[in-house]
Amino acid sequence: MKITVLGAGNMGSAFVQQLTRAGHQVSVTARDGAKAAAVAAKFPGAMAVPTAGAAVGADAVVLATGYGDAVAALTSLGDLTGKVIIDITNPLTADYMGLTIGHDTSAAEQIAAAVPGAQVVKGFNTVFAQVLTEGPDFGNGRKASVFVASDSAQAKQTAAAIAESLGFEVVDAGGLKNARYLEPLAGLNIYLGYGAGLGTAIAPTWLRKA
Repeated sequence: MKITVLGAGNMGSAFVQQLTRAGHQVSVTARDGAKAAAVAAKFPGAMAVPTAGAAVGADAVVLATGYGDAVAALTSLGDLTGKVIIDITNPLTADYMGLTIGHDTSAAEQIAAAVPGAQVVKGFNTVFAQVLTEGPDFGNGRKASVFVASDSAQAKQTAAAIAESLGFEVVDAGGLKNARYLEPLAGLNIYLGYGAGLGTAIAPTWLRKA
């Protein structure tokens, strides 16, 4: 697939690494063009592109910015009508130990409302950057799970195909409003991993009986 990664931080860089490794055609863009170029230079096959028009021709855009920057970053790309947007953000407090919104809405729903022509899917928000970088295999047949939630069947299928190409298990988490559950799950994950010191291997994996 042709995939644009929007953001050049830890998660954006990890996505570029794994997407190029999986054979996808990857473009990366960010508010800091030099940072995007540095990320692209690390992974053969990736290409840094200007923000304006970065989504043109892309099968999906991975939104790898902080939640507070998400809407501005997306709108800077230009027309997103019909585009699949994979929202990996979490609305975290400054200390990363809480959420700024929830219960009756979610980051994903707020982003979808701000870019109404796009097809937004929540996904990868429960996966640590380290797990994405090192791969989803936890040994003994256990793999980290990616939960996908969207009101668009196409967006959900696209996100699931990308996750599977990276080796993750995929769990269909229903409609976009279920991001209200996935974002607190990510918050719990972050607390366990960092607040409680259990490490990034605590990333949730839902086990299925054979």
